[in-house]
This record gives sequence, C-alpha cells and structure tokens, in this order.
Amino acid sequence: MTCKNRFGISFIILSYCMMLFATLDSRAQQISEDSIRHKMQWFADAKLGVFIHWGIYAVNGVDESWSFHNKKISYADYMKQLKGFTAKHYDPEQWADLIKASGAKYAVITTKHHDGVALWKSGPLNVVNNTPAKRDLLAPFYTALRKRDIKCGAYFSLIDWSYKDYPGFLKDSTRYSVSAQPLRWKKFQEYNKGQIQEISTKYKPDLWWFDGDWEHSAAEWQSPAIRNIILSGNPNAIINGRLQGYGDYETPEQNFPVEKPAFPWWELCMTTNASWGYQATDTLWKTPYEVISIFADVIGHGGNLLLDIAPKEDGTIPVEQVQILKELGEWNAKHQEAIFGTRAGLPAGHYYGPSTLSKDSSTLYLFMLGNPEKPILIKGLKNKIQRIRVLGTSYDASFKVVGKISWSPVPGLVYVDIPSVSKDRYLTVLALELDGKVSLYRGKGGLQ
Repeated sequence: MTCKNRFGISFIILSYCMMLFATLDSRAQQISEDSIRHKMQWFADAKLGVFIHWGIYAVNGVDESWSFHNKKISYADYMKQLKGFTAKHYDPEQWADLIKASGAKYAVITTKHHDGVALWKSGPLNVVNNTPAKRDLLAPFYTALRKRDIKCGAYFSLIDWSYKDYPGFLKDSTRYSVSAQPLRWKKFQEYNKGQIQEISTKYKPDLWWFDGDWEHSAAEWQSPAIRNIILSGNPNAIINGRLQGYGDYETPEQNFPVEKPAFPWWELCMTTNASWGYQATDTLWKTPYEVISIFADVIGHGGNLLLDIAPKEDGTIPVEQVQILKELGEWNAKHQEAIFGTRAGLPAGHYYGPSTLSKDSSTLYLFMLGNPEKPILIKGLKNKIQRIRVLGTSYDASFKVVGKISWSPVPGLVYVDIPSVSKDRYLTVLALELDGKVSLYRGKGGLQ
C-alpha cells in the first residue's frame, strides 16, 4: 500500500507522500467514462469490499515489503520469514463465510506485494516452492468466493523489489537506471506482464487492484498493454486507478476525501487498525461504530469502502477483525435497503450527515450519526413526505414543517423526531418516502 504509518518516522512519511502526490498529478485519465459505464454497474451497487493483506510479513508482524525497503530490518532477515509461513490453519471456506456475513460483495487479496513473494506458483519467489505452505493459496479462496456469489479481486504489485531485473531495491539504492539498461528493463516488463497473464488465465479476476505505479510512467509500465492483457481475457474486468491513467476508478487510501473524487466511481481503502498486514503489536482497532460511520459517509458520497483484514501466517484471522466484520454485517443486513444499489445522497447543506437515494430517487435515506436525542433537520426539500420509516423496525418517525410561507417557493424546514425505542445501537437510518423524484431548493432564501 502507500502513505501510512508503516514508515515509523514522520519525515519519511512526508517525503514519500510528497513523491506520491506528485505522481498522482500525472495520472491523467485515459479511459472514457461512457466506454466502461456498463461494466461498472455491479461495482457501483456493491458498496462494500473486503481487502486481505496476507504474506510472509505476517510471520514476524512487520510492515509488508516496506520494512526492508526502508531498512527497518535487513532484506535477508525479511526473507527468513519464508521459512515460517505455514498457512496450516488456512480455511478459505471460513474466510468466504465471514466476508459473506459482513455484507461485502467483493474481496481483494494480495496475489503479490512489493516483496515479490507470490501466493501462487509463479516466479522465483512463491509460497508453493519457498514456504512450508507448499500450495496455491489463491485458487481455493476464489472458488469459495464464487460459490457465495462474491466477486473476486486480485491485488498485484507492479513493483517487485526482489526481482533481479527490477531497477529499484532499497530506498537509498537502485540496481540500475532504466535509460542506461533498456534491455534489462524490457526483461522485467515481460516478466511482469507474464505474471499478470497467469493470474488472468488461471483465476479470471473480476477486479484488478494494482499498486506501486508511482515508480514509473505509463509508457515505462506499458500500461495500455497491461490493460489489454486483462481485458482480452475478461472484457468486463474492472481495473483500479493505479495504472497511470489506464484504470476505471479512483482509490483514495486511509484518509477520507472531503470532496467527492473526480472519477464517477471510487473506493476508499482503509485498515481496521493502523496496519495493512498482521502486526501483533498494533492494537489501534477501529470500533464497529467508527467503521459503520465511515462506511455511511463513503456511500453517501457515492463511493465504496474496501475494508482490510490481515490474517496471521497460519491463516487465522484476528478475533478483533472477525468481530468488526460480523458487527458491520449485522448492521448492513438491518439497513441494506439504504446501502446496496443506492446512489449518492443530498448535497452538502441540506442535511448534516450522510444520506443516500434509491435508484429512482423517490426514497431518501438519512444516516443519523451519533443517534441524536433531539429532532434532526432537513433543509431545502421541495417534495412532500409521504412517510418516514425507521429501517429495521416497525416504527415510523413523526415530522413537522417549520417556516413555510404560503406565497414563497422556498420550502420550510423539516424536523424529524425519532422514537427513542427504535434507535439502532450504532447508527439509525430513516427512509423518507417522497411524492416523486427528490427535488431540492438551492437558492438563497427570500423570494428566490
């Protein structure tokens, strides 16, 4: 992954993020929105995915790949973890059951991180040939997901710091310059595209989640060719925005955007504690309320949440992450009408909290952050409200309109009072059934 606390030292984080942001500016979108709209519909409806960071870094609980790149440990010590990666309790059916229970519609697993260690039999470093796991860990997981109608995603690092013909290695050293040794770079390009072809052929992912594109340009990566490899095997495959302008959706990381990203489709990827991979010392767990409120904010802005879990080296998932996904799943099941298949909600200023709309825009869903004790306020709603339901209960909420002047086109303020007995323990959701498609007043008051 990218900017996060794995570096340990604040100035390293700052310098890295500055480099990343400079690169992001060069990611001019090369793909027409209309050309991909048809295949993006399932993604737009999905709302929730589960990210899985699993690799040899779980053995000692160190930062995935970055720990040796930034010299927190030596490369040799990092690679010694190969001997301890057993996957002895790996149960892909159990993983898929948990993901299904969370309400997630897709899952993305790290097929290969920047360290170059593949979770299938490929290349010089892989878990089949080089670890006690001794088997392909991707195939049974994807099979289990598809049995449950969950879309399959493949994280793939364009960077491979272990491969001898990749130019980069440690943060302060490189093996060679691409311009000085183009044939060596071409050899890596063919290797990289070969692994992408393998994944495409063997597993046929519904979604590709690239990472590491900041180290080279689209031309150097041969991004159009990579996109063609993927789409030749699966024309409906979705590609994230980390392919130097040749992806389909935007991927802010960890930090929630204040304004909606520029792409029509976007996804916030976020950890459940402070680390992507398993780290026993990281106990900064997000609470179920925090995860649910973040999720509500994301879908209110028309995006998806890709929530990360980090299995241990033996394949067991930390109990804290199991609990988070189960609590999230229970809340999702209760409020699914307001979540899956909905559209972004009200613009800022109409309601002080997240909201979504049904596809026909005739039902407005309000997410009550903090479960307020006093009535909530809606401004500028021109529609007549037919009914307000408290989702997941048999209760209706009462409301009244305040300040409507008969001769003015400006709508009044709507105050909604929710029965305290109907409030959800995490976050209550209201369904406002309107007299037609939502219609909003966007003026400045008075006679306008």
